[in-house]
Amino acid sequence: MINRFILALTAVLASCAKSPPPPAPGPVGFVIGDPYQTGGEWRYPHDFNDYNATGLATIIDPSQAAAYTADNEVFDPKALAAASPVLQLPCIVTITNLVTGQSLDVRVNDRGPNLPGRLIAVTPHVAQLLNFPGGGVVEVEVKLNQALSMQLAGALGDGPKLTAAPVASITTQALNAPGSAPGAAQQLNPAATAGTAAATVTLPGTLTNGYPAPGPLFVQIPGFGSLNSAYGAMARVPELQAHVVPQPEADRSYFAVLIGPYHSVADGDAALQQVLNDGITDPELIVR
Repeated sequence: MINRFILALTAVLASCAKSPPPPAPGPVGFVIGDPYQTGGEWRYPHDFNDYNATGLATIIDPSQAAAYTADNEVFDPKALAAASPVLQLPCIVTITNLVTGQSLDVRVNDRGPNLPGRLIAVTPHVAQLLNFPGGGVVEVEVKLNQALSMQLAGALGDGPKLTAAPVASITTQALNAPGSAPGAAQQLNPAATAGTAAATVTLPGTLTNGYPAPGPLFVQIPGFGSLNSAYGAMARVPELQAHVVPQPEADRSYFAVLIGPYHSVADGDAALQQVLNDGITDPELIVR
């Protein structure tokens, strides 16, 4: 009797171990989504033509990640992929670690991170390539590659060609002195490509070594159309060291309230939380 029970239990455990992943929720598609609030901070997804932002990056925890991303791709912790709270999905961005100067092209295919004051979250593979610190939080610049992103959106318009974010062989290329010829790429980790992507959009996995450009953190409250509005917002945070700065745009001038500087993540997070507590729901934590 006991032997039969052990055999039955072994069979159940074996079947659980071999269970297939849940079925895909649908074809991969172009996603923007409605504004949403997380941790008291409002996020406004948008179809950006131009996006260049600085802030703090974090790492996606695979144990907390869903099986499928927001645009219905299979989540892969080894992919060259990232999550953004606002960018159109999917798109291609260049992420630069401002502490080391290293840059990598990455595919944004998910929403997140949900922690206020975080600009982007990357897979563990991307974090390793970009030499994120042990704590997993680092100053970054995120810049949209408009041409590749439009190409990606065009490929999606022809049908669900994309099933997973790419895992590419990684090369590194030094940033040469002005006027010099490009340096030869050095192979770091040759690996078989796992997953597939549209033939028209392939990430080369080229790690570029540039110049470090870290800086202090500031809390920014952006998007005021007049000086009076900006000063009115500044008056709502009298306990913080704030000033108004111009924000030039292509069509008109805007103003922002800048609070800081802060020289640690903890101090920047504390100031951001104070702004949220004061009832301002769209602050950003930036590097300047």
